[in-house]
Amino acid sequence: MIGYGFMGAAHSQGWRVAPRFFDLPAQPEMAVLVGRNAQAAQAAADKWGWNEAASDWREVITRDDIDIIDIVTPGDSHAEIAIAALDAGKHVMCEKPLANTVEEALAMRDAAERAAAKGVRSMVGFTYRRVPATTFARQLVADGRLGDIRQVRAAYRQDWLMDADGPMTWRLQKDRAGSGSLGDIGAHAVDLAEYITGLNVEKVSGLLETIVTERPLLGEGIGLSGTASTERGTVDVDDVAVFSGRFAAPEGGFSAVGSFEATRFATGRKNSLTIEVSGSLGALAFDLERLNELEFYDATLPSTEQGFRTILVTESEHPYLAPWWPAGHMLGYEHGFSHQVVDFVTAVRDGVSPSPSFDDGLHVQHVLDAVTRSSDDSGRWTSVG
Repeated sequence: MIGYGFMGAAHSQGWRVAPRFFDLPAQPEMAVLVGRNAQAAQAAADKWGWNEAASDWREVITRDDIDIIDIVTPGDSHAEIAIAALDAGKHVMCEKPLANTVEEALAMRDAAERAAAKGVRSMVGFTYRRVPATTFARQLVADGRLGDIRQVRAAYRQDWLMDADGPMTWRLQKDRAGSGSLGDIGAHAVDLAEYITGLNVEKVSGLLETIVTERPLLGEGIGLSGTASTERGTVDVDDVAVFSGRFAAPEGGFSAVGSFEATRFATGRKNSLTIEVSGSLGALAFDLERLNELEFYDATLPSTEQGFRTILVTESEHPYLAPWWPAGHMLGYEHGFSHQVVDFVTAVRDGVSPSPSFDDGLHVQHVLDAVTRSSDDSGRWTSVG
């Protein structure tokens, strides 16, 4: 695993726990954790259960005892590491968004295609696809329970930046993160909407806004622990992204409309990823802050029986649930990373392409780019890709 921040902890949990609950076709060994700061990387490796730590990812990807590279670094290094690892014959899992630019994502997709021809697999980490309730929502749509999809409303709202004197981090620097709330959490809203509905966004009209343009720097460097200094740095990414979208119509079907929001200034919202899908036969709604529940509306029932009902998605028949706990015993945020490991390891061992692919990640990058171009053009409707 290359990187050891917040996502490093989450991915480590997934690698450590998945083999202990699921019957995997191969047993992953947590061989080495890589970070530029050797001391910090070693501390993270010791804490999370990695066999060793290293500071040179280029050396690690040449090792014969390494089969998989898991990338959890900031977006500015995704392309370089992923392409080198794939060309070295390593299977690659890469955190979202796939890259910082469309050009980087294209190069990564091309590298993935070259590698796939040699049996080397790759996947982008849109983990919320693997929350049992969202996977079950996709099944309901695919089974026709919602009929023709007409409208989608997706929002990812957090408030961790609402303090205007909160310090700078790498997530607020365009050269490191690529974009702000749009790429950080908006990418999840786009991917989840497309995953559940099976439809792709084809055009957008967007608005990006930076609410706080300067923030104090940390005494020991941006993104590191330390005390805030009097010096301030420029925030050059968006704090809020709001956009409308039009989905590509299925053959002979309706071109559904969507509304999307991504913000880190939604006061009181800690990690609220919500999606509501409305169709001709029914509707569903999901909220990550209540991730064991799915709201379902069946419009085919008599009017006297209609209304949203809550499905507790904890039965052994629900996706991913059988190896876990008895019904009603809840799962949490970290379980999606175990499910991600299960799907990735299974696909690699079975010799099939995992999902979401780098091509899926490239498509989301095209959507993010179209929103940016639309915002720069006063919200003009802009085609994706």
